[in-house]
Amino acid sequence: MKPPIHIALIEDHPEYREVIELALAKEADLVLTDQFGTAEMAFRKIEAHKITQKPDVVLLDLNLPGMSGLDAITWLKKYSPKTKIIILSQSDREADVYQAIQHGASGYLLKSSTIGQIKQGIRSVMQGGSPLDAKVASYILKNLKTTLPKNEQEVTLSDREMETLTLLAKGLSKKEIATEMSISTTTVVTHVGHIYEKLNTVNAPAAVDRAHRLGLFN
Repeated sequence: MKPPIHIALIEDHPEYREVIELALAKEADLVLTDQFGTAEMAFRKIEAHKITQKPDVVLLDLNLPGMSGLDAITWLKKYSPKTKIIILSQSDREADVYQAIQHGASGYLLKSSTIGQIKQGIRSVMQGGSPLDAKVASYILKNLKTTLPKNEQEVTLSDREMETLTLLAKGLSKKEIATEMSISTTTVVTHVGHIYEKLNTVNAPAAVDRAHRLGLFN
């Protein structure tokens, strides 16, 4: 039996924290180990080593009092690099989505998402997926067309790598991609590694973003 996924929630609204807490309490594989009203509270506890185990996943609001969610991503990536970060925000502003992904968020869900979608997002990100709200995914897939210098456009992905990247853009986990492409999960991991290396990115949303800006999906 797999160990449960340990989750920390950084959210300044007590009512919403309670909603998430009650929902996760019903799942044997999802454990809410800590919740905080500000990023500073979370970081003080981590720095003081009062958290016995660093979270596998952090659900992070962007609009926080004090340190912003974007700055919090940078801190988390430095001090807990293995922790997956899912933005859970009311904001669907393109600038917020873009910056969160560039800072290293592994997923972006809106607070209008159902509890089921949030739970699935947590499980998906631990399997290598990139949970994205449908509106956010549409933004990434259709609107990030920024022109890059010519020397940054000379990136070529193989047909199988492009197929893998397209499925990553849809939020599929590596296991789901393996099933879809009728290949092993190990092969998918190899394709993903090559994609990240060629695009100079560290996660799937950033890879999709960069591929679009390079015109690879055109």
